Amino acid sequence: MNYFSSDFTLGILGGGQLGKMLLQETRKWDVTTAVLDPSGDAPCRLSANRFETGALMDEETVYRFGQSVDVLTIEIEHVNLNALYRLEAAGVHVIPPPKSLEIIANKGRQKLFYRDHQIPTADFSTYAFTSEIQESIDRGALTFPFVWKSTQFGYDGQGVKIVRSPEDLKGLPQVECIAETLVPFAKELAVIVCRNHSGQEVAYPAVEMEFHPEANQVEYVLCPAQITPQIREQAEKIAMDVARKINHIGLLAVELFLTHEGAVLVNEIAPRPHNSGHFTIEASVTNQFEQHLRAVLNLPLGDTSSKTAAVMVNLVGDEGSEGPVSYENMEKILALPGVTPHIYGKKITRPFRKMGHVTITDPDPIKARAVAQQVKELIKVVGPQLIPQQKKTF
Repeated sequence: MNYFSSDFTLGILGGGQLGKMLLQETRKWDVTTAVLDPSGDAPCRLSANRFETGALMDEETVYRFGQSVDVLTIEIEHVNLNALYRLEAAGVHVIPPPKSLEIIANKGRQKLFYRDHQIPTADFSTYAFTSEIQESIDRGALTFPFVWKSTQFGYDGQGVKIVRSPEDLKGLPQVECIAETLVPFAKELAVIVCRNHSGQEVAYPAVEMEFHPEANQVEYVLCPAQITPQIREQAEKIAMDVARKINHIGLLAVELFLTHEGAVLVNEIAPRPHNSGHFTIEASVTNQFEQHLRAVLNLPLGDTSSKTAAVMVNLVGDEGSEGPVSYENMEKILALPGVTPHIYGKKITRPFRKMGHVTITDPDPIKARAVAQQVKELIKVVGPQLIPQQKKTF
């Protein structure tokens, strides 16, 4: 099939920043695209050949959109699965496969899959409703502390809470959830792997993630991770094992815990380009978005090696303001060595909303991390409306 400068159309479900960066690669290759997103102001609106608004969880909306394209992929996993199965049966190439996505889109099914397939992960229990957790505690089947996770629709730190006492259970939504053993990890790692239909497989070097303590979002991504070659090999092997066992096609981001004893445990996975891979745009031979496009079109996969060390800094909305966004001190960070900002095109900021990221490259990872700290201290993502400091919602 001729994908380039042709009538072939790639459909993308979701029009956020991941889709926007994927579209930069389709533009590079002149691949025609269509995007579906609920918001008319989505970042993809300006770059897609065709942009439509519609609910991603509505079966008929997704099915109708999918019928208009040749290959369909996603930039967010919260989409209607019934529509994807119907499209696949009708002959539309859907990547990642709906069977893979069905497991990944629900954290409870994810954890059960790990257990059933001997993939190392933290101990857990599943619950139909959050209220059932207290019953387990009363019976002595569950003890503090543990991590509460909503099985669906968690994103950017939402739907997760460390529970250390009965007080922490108050206010949590009554939803399907899991209670997971709190792992006293030494580091949080991530490995991005990719597979295509031809059987080719590649893995990016393991990266290290530093999280914001309040928002539970990735604040820094460091490549390469400061780990031993043995741990790096183990992490990459586990990540690829997950992709093979789940029969995944496309990009798969695998988040991992490294314990103080040297064990590597799978935390969560995402079936798409991922925040932990944004550094690849500047620092890798083949960036994660081009790699995903190669896999979706079943083209030869690219070189995943790094050209330089890099640190990525997430730009999120200031917790004290909201409204039309303003980026303060951009000129100051642009004066720093090795700095490349990416602004996602979201016009409205709110506390901890992902608004962009900055990548810092340097042959010396210690120098890159030092500049990243300067960037974090300098740049402010603010709105005109001041709001009182709020506790995180779930």
